[in-house]
Amino acid sequence: MEALRKQVSDVAGEGDEVVANENKKIKLSSEVEVKRTSVSVHENISSFENFHLTKILNQNSSTKSIFVEGRFGNDIRPAVILLEKTSFVDEAIKKMLCKDMTVKQQFHNDIYGSYEGFPSAEFNGVKTTIIHPATEKHIQKYSSHPAYLVQETPEVYKNVIEPHIQSQQFSMQWVYNILDHKSEADRIVFEDKDPILGFILLPDLKWDMKHIDNLYLVAICHRKDLHSLRDLTADHLQLLKSISEKGKQNIAKKFNIPEKQLRVYVHYQPSYYHFHVHFTALSFDAPGSHVERAHLLDMVIQNIQMVPDYYQKATLVYAMRENDPLYTKLQEANVL
Repeated sequence: MEALRKQVSDVAGEGDEVVANENKKIKLSSEVEVKRTSVSVHENISSFENFHLTKILNQNSSTKSIFVEGRFGNDIRPAVILLEKTSFVDEAIKKMLCKDMTVKQQFHNDIYGSYEGFPSAEFNGVKTTIIHPATEKHIQKYSSHPAYLVQETPEVYKNVIEPHIQSQQFSMQWVYNILDHKSEADRIVFEDKDPILGFILLPDLKWDMKHIDNLYLVAICHRKDLHSLRDLTADHLQLLKSISEKGKQNIAKKFNIPEKQLRVYVHYQPSYYHFHVHFTALSFDAPGSHVERAHLLDMVIQNIQMVPDYYQKATLVYAMRENDPLYTKLQEANVL
């Protein structure tokens, strides 16, 4: 890690110089610059040869993941890279434990020994997610910041949260691309095309689709008038039940995971304001599945069946990081 931090320090100055040079290019020929930066790195990337690392945003030792910021070549637009070590595949263990895997002893004590193993390249894959061009919101999202518990009453939602959501321009284009089959159509596991009760079920980007024990899918509803848990009433029970039942049935059919081994939940606050439901394997300690953010869909349905406007009356508790745009507004409203 120290070597990586030194690399960041060495490259940071270079990145600043690139930005300075690029600013000059923009002034000299804005037409050329616009044409150049319109090219997406996703169209031709095959390695990180021209990637300039500028900052380590955060790392998680439990998930063996790290988030960094940098730039590709002479492109001044920032990129956020998510690197996560993949899980072991049962079928690969026999191939891994062979003469091609070398070991270096750290120490041994009686019958116990600690070693560092070096398997062949085919077993060294790292799940990699590239966000480019990344916005400041992406950079802040993956940066390390202290978190605080928020008790959101209906009054706080009405006076602080709802106006904030309405004032922000959250881009939902990537969601609409999925719903309109313009993107990721080949990844769709199931679709109910009903405009009111329908949804699309597809793998979440956090899942590499190689390890069933880390299964993670998301159901995105077709209707666009539902943004979060706060919008749900008795009028939406049929939609919620349909997502639950059809989602579980199709996951069992496609991935052979029984209903009782699935965790089905809704986030509050959600990461984006178009209603969606998460499906993860119980064996997977999924990010965001902890109690201060995840609301089990079965419990959501039961709450609404008991009190039709439950989520308009309830006080919802969740964690919020101090870099979140809502943090300052909640501070100003004396909520924190």
